Amino acid sequence: MIKLYDYFRSSASFRVRIALNLKGLTYEQLSVHLVKDGGQHLQTAYEAINPQQLVPCLIDADQKTALSQSLAIIEYLEEQYPDPALLPHERLLRAAVRAFAQHIACEIHPLNNLRVLNYLTNTLEITKEQKKAWYHYWLREGFKGIEIQLGINKNKGPFCFGDTPTLADICLVPQVYNAQRFEFPLADYPLIQAVNAACLKVPAFSDALPEKQPDAA
Repeated sequence: MIKLYDYFRSSASFRVRIALNLKGLTYEQLSVHLVKDGGQHLQTAYEAINPQQLVPCLIDADQKTALSQSLAIIEYLEEQYPDPALLPHERLLRAAVRAFAQHIACEIHPLNNLRVLNYLTNTLEITKEQKKAWYHYWLREGFKGIEIQLGINKNKGPFCFGDTPTLADICLVPQVYNAQRFEFPLADYPLIQAVNAACLKVPAFSDALPEKQPDAA
């Protein structure tokens, strides 16, 4: 069975859960809590599995190699378990989906992940209000481009790039979830809200929600 080292609130882990669900793959979740015990990802036992000391980390059935980084994991799943496809077959569209996903995973999320927020509050000693302003600023910068892109795609289906979910949707939904968690106003982003709502009607997305994970209690 596939093993997924996971943390319920991790956006990157959320992405992989969605991908696994869309592929219909059974997997064992192994919780690596990023807050308890000083951060279980920083402990020696987990470092031996994933030297990056990050989640998610995936070990496929009958494989010994641990895979890290959510987009790399999802690309592996796409190649290993190609149906249903999470990337379009047409080359240019496939590149566009990857660019959309990377805009979230590489431009927005890294500035707002737990390590950065902890550094801002614990080391630079900024206030909660300043941290929230930081978070909202980078979301505004990122969501502006996403909303424009969705406007270009708006007649092509309920999801980011058509009638079926792709890697783009897999990255968008966790980012919207975090935006809501940090009280980011979404009124200026109706297309983002519409895609998010369409995705959450799909069990593969809704079953991957943080509050539905075993370590959320």
